[in-house]
Amino acid sequence: MASYLQIADDEKGHELDLFCVPRHYENDLDKVIIPHGLIMDRTERLARDIIRDMGGHHIVALCVLKGGYKFFADLLDYIKALNQNSDKSVPLTVDFIRVKSYCNDKSTNNVRVIGGDELSSLSGKNVLIVEDIVETGRTMQTLLSLLSECNPKMVKVVSLLVKRTPRSSGYRPDYIGFEVPDAFLVGYALDYNEYFRDLSHICILNDQAKEKYKV
Repeated sequence: MASYLQIADDEKGHELDLFCVPRHYENDLDKVIIPHGLIMDRTERLARDIIRDMGGHHIVALCVLKGGYKFFADLLDYIKALNQNSDKSVPLTVDFIRVKSYCNDKSTNNVRVIGGDELSSLSGKNVLIVEDIVETGRTMQTLLSLLSECNPKMVKVVSLLVKRTPRSSGYRPDYIGFEVPDAFLVGYALDYNEYFRDLSHICILNDQAKEKYKV
């Protein structure tokens, strides 16, 4: 059972004016729910756990784009630091895949995997899938099913966030940063129709912004 830091449903969060938030987003956010510093500390611990469990194996770290790129980069930086400063290290290569399952603020049943034809190169490899958020779990289950056809040696999944939602399929990643309420979150590369990726903290999007940036 993966350990994680739980953000409660009644978590009050933090006022925006306590943090550096881009001015163009100040009227679009309700509150900061996970400050950037807390994200980084939790990511460092996840890197330690991954090295502990997978160290000694050659790992292919597979980044799920676009939302996962920031978490992916920071996680790999911590793994690299551990490789340089501890007795246990792990050879690491990287690959990328793009998965799309959202329309506006709704997760759809139509999961599109872009770049899946290249997954055959992962045959016989130890794969670490790096994801930004697991909501219903169907997107990840689709990707894992696709990946299993390529016969990797081992597959582990790390997700920065897992959302508590009645729509969940019950899927849980091997490594979890935070378990979060059923709210629409943006920042730290999580987007709403491509906006808010340039926000350092993870914040709750307000209803006016959902209409403002709706496609």
